[in-house]
Amino acid sequence: MITLFLFFQSAAPASSVTVPEKMPAMLTLIYLAGLTLIVLLLLVSLFRHRRRGVITPLAVAEDLPKAVKRRLGSTSTNRGLRALRWVFVMLTLSVFGFHVYWTHYAAERNEKFQELSYKDLRNRRLSESTLRGWLLDRSGKLENALALYRRDSSGNIFRDYPMDQAMAQIFGSDRGDPGLERALFGIQSGALPEALEVAEGHTINIKGNTDVRLTIDRDLQQTAMDQLKGKHGAVVVLNPQTGEVLALYSEPSYRLKEVEDESTWIRLEANERDRPLVSRALGAYYIPGSTFKTVTMTAAFLAGEQNTQFTCSGGGFVAAPGANAIFDDGGAGEVHGRIGIDTAYEVSCNQYFAQMGVKLGAERLKVAAQLLGIGTYDTPTEALRGRKEPEIWNASSDAVKRALAPREATIVTGKGVTKYDLALMGYGQGYAGQMTPFQMALAAAAIANMDGRLMKPKIEFNRPPEMFKQVMTPQVAATLRSIMGRVTGGASGTARGVFAPVQAAGINTGGKTGTAQKVVPVYDAKTGEPKTRHRVEKDNKGNIIREYEETIMDEEHPRIDAWFLCIAPLERPQLAMAVIVEGGGYGSKSAAPIAAAIVMKAKDLGYFNSVRSQPSTRPGNRGQAPAKRQPRATATPMQ
Repeated sequence: MITLFLFFQSAAPASSVTVPEKMPAMLTLIYLAGLTLIVLLLLVSLFRHRRRGVITPLAVAEDLPKAVKRRLGSTSTNRGLRALRWVFVMLTLSVFGFHVYWTHYAAERNEKFQELSYKDLRNRRLSESTLRGWLLDRSGKLENALALYRRDSSGNIFRDYPMDQAMAQIFGSDRGDPGLERALFGIQSGALPEALEVAEGHTINIKGNTDVRLTIDRDLQQTAMDQLKGKHGAVVVLNPQTGEVLALYSEPSYRLKEVEDESTWIRLEANERDRPLVSRALGAYYIPGSTFKTVTMTAAFLAGEQNTQFTCSGGGFVAAPGANAIFDDGGAGEVHGRIGIDTAYEVSCNQYFAQMGVKLGAERLKVAAQLLGIGTYDTPTEALRGRKEPEIWNASSDAVKRALAPREATIVTGKGVTKYDLALMGYGQGYAGQMTPFQMALAAAAIANMDGRLMKPKIEFNRPPEMFKQVMTPQVAATLRSIMGRVTGGASGTARGVFAPVQAAGINTGGKTGTAQKVVPVYDAKTGEPKTRHRVEKDNKGNIIREYEETIMDEEHPRIDAWFLCIAPLERPQLAMAVIVEGGGYGSKSAAPIAAAIVMKAKDLGYFNSVRSQPSTRPGNRGQAPAKRQPRATATPMQ
């Protein structure tokens, strides 16, 4: 069935939909019926002629060999005609199938089509021919709308974004990769009524006119933006009990008004240093450093190795003969002695978790990683493919899942992994270097969930919670939360000083600091593009084999990224958070203060007051339905 291509009057209010006339639908059905009839007649004709015998003149039929008979009469004539008929049928079906693919399936499956669809003026005119629904934050209040329509002094209606920059990477624009707005309100083939439905007079509901209440808290989103101002990094805040995304922000960002101009969008896309169009929260890979010890600790408990003790010595840990010794950040002078997993996590001992990585082995690390949503691959080449992971989302449509799909975090667990590789992975280096802030927030959320479940993240408020995986038992989750509590409240906790004011305010938290070095390209200060050098390869005789441009890497000054994972409050966590600051140095100095500020803001908003009543909604709005909006006035054509 071909979807009927409908246009709605631009002057129609968003609360009503013009019912399409039946005549175009009837013509569509007649066209389909006629096309089907022609194809059937061609096929019948082909098979009917195929069954006929050889027709030759009677006078000579008896005396001629069979090979000669095949070349005479209607047989000789019709053979070429039948071949042409088959070619015509195949070409017709190919062209028809090609159009069906681009109409129904390309928008979902073809990434190149999605990237370039904004250039199709027909799609843009169709999507702009009717007013979209409003986007509300989790409170459901109209005054907290994140996307709405306003009327200017001339009477023109325009789409307004009160938090333009803060929400740009979530909402997306009409250019480039689809964002949440195009996913929720875009004109998709599956969203349009079928011709038969129109002809039969069925009621037609267009989703693009419906208001959508998001789980985003505009105050927490604004706080994340304010805390990252002037930095490069990302913040992800989840409700670990329900999977609700409370804040999701990446800096640098951009303004939706800016990219209405195509030249500005092209300039922003070319800026590879700042990458304002890319959500670092969802689409950027980082070396996780010590935050990955959270994954290793989870794997140790799942494997029953939580009581294992290791020695941290001044000589470091040598995983295999000839391998480099692994030390803690303080070098040979930092010695913790023989310790257990709780103390090792509190003081962030590299040697302990390197030894734990070796003891667990690839298979047991693989089990824990898969439960947390981390992809496991046999070879580094497979792990570097950067597959997107839409299936992790709890959403109303595949379009929403694709719009917010994070890059899959990966580790390598194949047979080629050595003990040294496992040691590096155990404390967040080596093959663990493909993590996103979103994935690390999920790792913290699994521990923060009271039942030890990893809930699918969701951004649509009215979606019921869905579980991704049962990661651990509630008892194990409680133990891991208490160990994370030692980082922010223990005597030797690496973030104790930063969270002292938070603890003084009566909020018990848990966390994990992380620091990771990463070699990055040298960028041009003006253009933001990586600097390159011209390379020429020659053979033994001096002949040029190939020439190419090589990106210059800053080997002497690696970037030191700062991480912090946080859960709060420990009694029943309402927040599970990941913070990354590129070039921020130690996690306790730059990333942890951002997390502490967000926790304090959540306290002011009343999140922790509702722990015992109903944690899934914002205090003051528990169970409250979205405010009912008065019907809008008839819209004038949008400018």
